[in-house]
Amino acid sequence: MRRETTPRDLTITPRDRRFGRGQSTRRWWNGGDPVATALYNALSATFPKGEAFFVESVRRFREGAAPKLAAEIKAFTTQEVMHSREHVAFNKRAHEAGYDLSALEARVDRRLDMMRDRAPIASLAATMALEHFTAILAHELLRDPRHLAGADAETAALWRWHSIEEIEHKGVAYDTWRHATRDWPRFKRWRVKAKVMLLVTRNFLVDRTAGTLELLRQDGITGPGAWGRLLWFAFVRPGMMRKIAGAWLSFFLPGFHPWNHDDRSLIAATERTLAAAA
Repeated sequence: MRRETTPRDLTITPRDRRFGRGQSTRRWWNGGDPVATALYNALSATFPKGEAFFVESVRRFREGAAPKLAAEIKAFTTQEVMHSREHVAFNKRAHEAGYDLSALEARVDRRLDMMRDRAPIASLAATMALEHFTAILAHELLRDPRHLAGADAETAALWRWHSIEEIEHKGVAYDTWRHATRDWPRFKRWRVKAKVMLLVTRNFLVDRTAGTLELLRQDGITGPGAWGRLLWFAFVRPGMMRKIAGAWLSFFLPGFHPWNHDDRSLIAATERTLAAAA
């Protein structure tokens, strides 16, 4: 069903889970595939500082928000703090498996420093765009089991838990943006969010590609072979980036809202799977 607002009956529920404590994670934890492992490790390297930035950006504009949005910002903050905590632990296990993530983390620092030099509304706009990106990636990860086929059970549970909550709070940054720009003309609001999404997408693709190739280099996989395997995995099979293209494009349509697509049934199905596994 098409919506242009967050569902009134939506409840954002922080799920305080811990994953992999006291365990090691095998080097190629995602199905024994160095490419799949490198791509997810490169994503995880961005989360601790990136999600702290999201919280900082959204909370700056909570004053004057409607009670429902204020409560959702609070729950969003709690979820993101726990995501950062769990990815700090996951990244430590990746380091123990032999990967050096320092170059990837330094790139994140540079991007965030550039954003913090701009007006706070620019940080909120970037957060809104990146939250849409993470939500559509999360949807696809939960929709198609092939993305984590053969992954270590505990690590797969971490990514599915994270994806559930990214979908659940996918409207918070967007609703906060609409609250913060409520006095803007409609076309200005669209123009700014479209330009920011194009910039965010460019940076996301460049940075995550560079990070993945760096981790593959640490596995001795370089040159055209590394590029070919990465592009095949990302765009052909299982093809995560190809499959989110339509949802990415929807961001630019008139009347867009993250909850135009209500995918709470996917959350419920995944929660049942996680509960059964536990």
